[in-house]
Amino acid sequence: MLEEIAGYLPQVEDEDIEYKTLTFHGNDETVHVKVPMLTNQQMNKVTDKVKTASKEVLKSRTVSEMVTIIDKAIEQLIDRKNPYRQKAEKLLPIVTGYDQELVRLGLTSYLKTFRKQQLQRFLIEDLGNPGLLDDFQPRAKRGFSKAVGPDLTVHVWAGNVPGLPLWSLISGLLVKSGNIGKVSSSEPVFAGLFAQLLVEIEPSLSDCLAVVWWKGGDKDRERYLFDVADVVVGYGGNKSLDSLRSRIPITTRFLPFGHKLSFGILSKASLDTRKAWKTAHDAAYDVIRYDQQGCYSPHIFYVQRGGRVSPKEFAYYLAHELACFEKRYPRRELTIEEASSLAEWRQKEEFASYTDREKEIIGDDTGAWTVVFENIGGAFTPSSLNRSIKVVGFDQFDEVISEVTPYRSYLQTVGIAATPDELFKVGGLLGNIGVTRISGLGSMTSPEAGWHHDGRFNLLDLINMVDIEDSAEDYAEALAPYVD
Repeated sequence: MLEEIAGYLPQVEDEDIEYKTLTFHGNDETVHVKVPMLTNQQMNKVTDKVKTASKEVLKSRTVSEMVTIIDKAIEQLIDRKNPYRQKAEKLLPIVTGYDQELVRLGLTSYLKTFRKQQLQRFLIEDLGNPGLLDDFQPRAKRGFSKAVGPDLTVHVWAGNVPGLPLWSLISGLLVKSGNIGKVSSSEPVFAGLFAQLLVEIEPSLSDCLAVVWWKGGDKDRERYLFDVADVVVGYGGNKSLDSLRSRIPITTRFLPFGHKLSFGILSKASLDTRKAWKTAHDAAYDVIRYDQQGCYSPHIFYVQRGGRVSPKEFAYYLAHELACFEKRYPRRELTIEEASSLAEWRQKEEFASYTDREKEIIGDDTGAWTVVFENIGGAFTPSSLNRSIKVVGFDQFDEVISEVTPYRSYLQTVGIAATPDELFKVGGLLGNIGVTRISGLGSMTSPEAGWHHDGRFNLLDLINMVDIEDSAEDYAEALAPYVD
């Protein structure tokens, strides 16, 4: 049995910190994770420390220095010999239940997104001139502008995908904001590991961030934090985010990231007998990566008719690949609620197949994966996740657009296997109905550095721009000591 103290706190005098123990069973092992649960008085002290350090330490750093510090931390986490990486590889499969090898591969792929060159892409993508975060820079319209990050950003993280907190935490650090993050009860480990490593690399940042825990819905604790925060970043279900919004002052900027739906579109060009197996392999990988728990995971693959491989045949190709992945990367053990939901979803699909002779359910005896084939699309409905997927045939791309348009407020990622001409034609149509990210098939669960999360910005949404207009510069010139 393992024990781990999670989270991270700046030094707050000689406070006696209470820890809540969260117990996880996964991959035939058990770990007790202790997360810091601060009193209101302790939270006040931590908040004051972080806000002060944000002004005195972070704001005095250049953005280039921040990039270098973060890159050093990521470089160590990518190294499988590093103790922090080894701890992550040991604990995350137990905490999340995901296959160890899948976690290992996923971590490396994910962490590479935050290397120095990729962080520079973040900055260029949002700001054009990263120097805006350091000093006033000349603007094409005349005058000067400077980007100012918050003194305090509060993050309320979800735990559906390992490592998720890095997106917003690193974004906060890049804009020189103090950060306090609340970890999820379902994955409380990784954010604290990163914070500990970051401070070990650069001790001057020790008071600039905190990683804590409190019980969801603790309104008194949240109300205080939200009152003193400049920005609140929230992840979770739409209902929980709506509740969160109601407790955030109108003067505090709120950036919510709720549940979204994603799907794939496969052109007949990807379905000849030579290419179809790779297409199916890539599609299956998008399904099995973290068992569809991310907003960018597919629920449906729309497959065009007219190729050498028909949509129904592709469904069997996909089933074969899911079966192979199951042997290599077994699906995690489901909770009672998840197993019940999956069984109900599959039973509903099987019942519908009695009246639709062209509908077919393909799956293994254990229910570890399920492919539902439909020759004609209907309502765009989510799958039950956990390696359950629909394959729907179509003739023209407009049919897919018509089917998903009513759900535009929920759409996020589309994985595409198509020719260049088709990509840009369909991409324009998808953008018009609310889709915010288009990836290649097999890359749906690996957003690129600097991607616009739900169509928004990683950094611009955190900062305020300060403008010195040319009229102020002209007025100052008239008062300069060198004026005759």
